[in-house]
Amino acid sequence: MTPGWTPQFSSAQKVEVDIHHMTREQAKSHLERLLGRLDGNVREVTVIHGYTGGTVLRDMVRGGLKHPRIRAKVAGLNPGVTTLVLR
Repeated sequence: MTPGWTPQFSSAQKVEVDIHHMTREQAKSHLERLLGRLDGNVREVTVIHGYTGGTVLRDMVRGGLKHPRIRAKVAGLNPGVTTLVLR
């Protein structure tokens, strides 16, 4: 199992996940599964998707990723990070 497959729980309400080494399909599937199993008290998921290797993952997270728990997507000051604000 690769390190990106296990989310890092930084607090009860925030989760960090690193997908920058995954393919688009792997990352989308992983994020959908993660969002489906997160506890209801989690309000933010920080997604590390990178950007120096291209924008495929960033574009998927910011544009193509849909899930009922996602309330908003916030681009970070770091172009390799997007925060998902959850319901």
